[in-house]
Formats: sequence, structure tokens, C-alpha cells
Amino acid sequence: MKHLLENCTLCPRACHANRVAGQRGYCGMGSTMQAARAALHMWEEPCISGKKGSGAVFFSGCTLRCVFCQNYEIASGRSGREITEKDLTEIFLRLEAEGAANLNLVTACHYVPLLIPALQKAKDKGLSLPVIYNSSGYENRETLRLLEGLVDVYLPDFKYMDASLAERYSHAKDYPERAREALKEMVRQSGPCAFDEEGYIIRGTIVRHLILPGHTRDSRNVLNYLHSTYGNEIYISVMNQYTPLSHVDKYPEINRKITKREYEKVLAYALSIGIENGFFQEGGTARESFIPSFDCEDL
Repeated sequence: MKHLLENCTLCPRACHANRVAGQRGYCGMGSTMQAARAALHMWEEPCISGKKGSGAVFFSGCTLRCVFCQNYEIASGRSGREITEKDLTEIFLRLEAEGAANLNLVTACHYVPLLIPALQKAKDKGLSLPVIYNSSGYENRETLRLLEGLVDVYLPDFKYMDASLAERYSHAKDYPERAREALKEMVRQSGPCAFDEEGYIIRGTIVRHLILPGHTRDSRNVLNYLHSTYGNEIYISVMNQYTPLSHVDKYPEINRKITKREYEKVLAYALSIGIENGFFQEGGTARESFIPSFDCEDL
């Protein structure tokens, strides 16, 4: 499967880099895996983290690279450590032994051909945790289909309905189209959401939407699309944790937190269109505690 890295089209960028020969893709990565953190993560939705914590592996590099990225240290590839397939298999098994509620693969699209053998070997060795594929939403259907039968829960973002916003903030004008296609495939694979007796998700799709300051209209359009298309088959997580880090200085219109009024406006709209299966964040907006330290913990 590593041959897929020789002319890389794993993500919608389709950069055709020969990563095996030493070229780096748009994602910034070559032919080996790199990760920046593998530990219990307590800041996901309640049905993912709960009291146990989610066994999150944060992979380095990213196919999207939004200008407001909260995980820019790893998205840029500046933080992380090289890991082998054997290392990753052992990480998966260790996280289960530590009591993780699930295995949470964060931004792994560009490593799928390397990830699959490690995941299969871990399952052969007894891994029984639900596997979560935590994604920007900017995915190729063909790559997602390689994961069928291995991933139990899809956790994609749906960032924009407006292509001009996608182009300005993520340099990906085709994001809305690609996210719609990817989500359709994710829901097909996962089916309706199901939970265990403790309330942890074991199957299904949860879609996240991060509200951007000044763009509540697009947020409403995202929610309308998700609910009108999938109804209560999916869960929707409406997030207010946008953090204006220093690298958004060139985009003054989003160089602030969202206001309480903006968040309440979006939540009110969600209720008005009948969204029942969802999550929202209580308390103040945008605390940097949502951003973990990418210090190669437990790698």
C-alpha cells in the first residue's frame, strides 16, 4: 500500500509528490510517519472523552493548513517525532491498556497507507477499542474507502459552505464540495450513531463546526445543510473555542474571539431548524487550554 505515496493523491490537493523518493507533499510530509502526541485526551465531546479520556494520537502535517489553525505547530510539521509502523501498533495497544475509551486518530489522511497496517496488526493483537478518524473534512472518498471496516466513528469538521471563505482561510476553494462528498462516504460507512452502556460512542459520525468571528451566516448555512441532509442520523458539535493566535494578524476580521451573542445566535438557529442530536460548549469562549502541548508525550 506504500506505493500510494509514490504519486500522492491521498487528499484533494492531489499534489502527485513522490514521497517515497524524498519529495514532500502539500501536507509537508514524506514517506515516514511523524506524530507529536499520543496520550489520553480529556477535551473532546462528552461521548468521546468522558471520564476515561480519548486515546488521541496527533499526527504531524496537514493537507488543509487553515490560517487560523489552533494546532499549527504540528500542522506545519514543526513539532513531532518520527514513528514506525511497529511504534504505532504499540502506541495503540498502550492507550487501550491505559484505559482509553477509544482510539482517536487526529489528522491522519496523509498517512493512511502507513496507518492501515499498524491498525490491522493492533487489532490482530487484541485491540478492541472503537477507532475514531478525526478529520478536517477535506478528504478524498477513495482514501476514505481504504478505511472501511477499520474505522468505527468519523469525527470530521465541516468548516465552510462558502467557497470564498474556504479559499481565503484554507486556500481550498473546493472545500465545501469535498467536505460534502467525504461526509456522505463517512455516514455510509459508519451508519447511525450508537453508544455503549456508559454513553461512549461506538459507531457513527459526529460533525464539528467551529464558528468564526463575523461569519455566523455561513455557520447557519453549514448547520442547515447538515440537518436537512442527514437529520438525526448524525450528531453536530457547535464549537465556540476559536482562538485568535498570532498568525492571524494578516486577517484582522478574524483576529478576535467570537462573542457570546454570536454563539447564542448560531445555537438559537440550530434549535429553530430542529437539530436535536448535538453538542455545544458552555462557559466562556476560546481558552487556550483546549490546545494541548505538542511535546511528543508518550511517543
